[in-house]
Amino acid sequence: MNRPVISSKDAVKAEFWSSGDDGKLHCHLCPRGCRLKDGQRAFCFVREARDGELLFTSYGRSTGYCLDPIEKKPLNHFLPGSAVFSFGTAGCNLGCRYCQNWESSKARATERASATASPEQIAAAAKKYGARSVAFTYNDPVVFLEYVVDTAKACKDRDLHTVAVTAGYITDAARERFFAEIDAVNIDLKGATDGFYHKLCAGHLDPVLRTIDYLQQRDDIWFEITTLVIPGHNDDEAHLNALAELVVTHAGPNTPLHFSAFHPDFKMRDVPPCPPDTLRKARQIAMDYGLKYVYTGNIHDTGSQSTYCPRCSSLLIERNWYQLGAFNIRDGRCRSCGQEINGVFEDHPGSWGARRQPVRV
Repeated sequence: MNRPVISSKDAVKAEFWSSGDDGKLHCHLCPRGCRLKDGQRAFCFVREARDGELLFTSYGRSTGYCLDPIEKKPLNHFLPGSAVFSFGTAGCNLGCRYCQNWESSKARATERASATASPEQIAAAAKKYGARSVAFTYNDPVVFLEYVVDTAKACKDRDLHTVAVTAGYITDAARERFFAEIDAVNIDLKGATDGFYHKLCAGHLDPVLRTIDYLQQRDDIWFEITTLVIPGHNDDEAHLNALAELVVTHAGPNTPLHFSAFHPDFKMRDVPPCPPDTLRKARQIAMDYGLKYVYTGNIHDTGSQSTYCPRCSSLLIERNWYQLGAFNIRDGRCRSCGQEINGVFEDHPGSWGARRQPVRV
């Protein structure tokens, strides 16, 4: 799809907004509901009121392109071992004080998004480099919905899968449009309480839970959940128990859950790194709640990063960081006992390995 570019600054007319009786433009893309006077930018920075229209100002622009292992998203149950073509833009609709990608997601100048490519060029490049899928990642793709929608369609035309790595902070009105052509999702579930979201992320929990509820009902979208464990904020047993209960209730016991280790960054450099034992504790709590596939990330622990059969406990997929070892899934089932393993699998894993390869489009 070719959207008309409004100006030389790669702006296109945004979706999901209306003109208010207050003389402002009302954005309906995310729960922030920004109300903008002419010339004013939304919280995400990439939507601007201009001459009576709401514009998305960084269409076709990216902070860069890279081939990653799919496990880095992280997605452990979606085409293991395959390469994914990853890219993002600038801006974000949450204000996480601990943002691990703040140089792009918190950018206040679209000039940081210096690489340019049309949706068709991205799909062609992903195919050229042998990727199985294209991931909208690095910053939250909700804020570049128009670019996501068009690129996802271009990918489908070339038999490429699409992946969204997102906090799921989106309105009910925009949710269906955003996920229409998406095949796999990783939801960044920040914490288990609205207080956590309000204090550390300048947002709210309920819209994220509604997104998880929506994905749980979509049989054609595979999704996994990630939580960054932050010492002193969401690492105590009460919070971890509450989070495991939320995942079981809203996503179900077959949804993989990843606990990732916090490292000091952005506005929380005074908080210490998350110890590996805390992640292992979080994993055990989640498994005790009945979650079948629970993983740790940002630490070196093959045992807690590998996949095991929930019936016979056989090793199904061995992982050493992003490098795969043994692979014991056939026809989507455990080779030892025949238990169906939830996910999207082929009989042989990909061979991309742990490489991270920046590319040009």
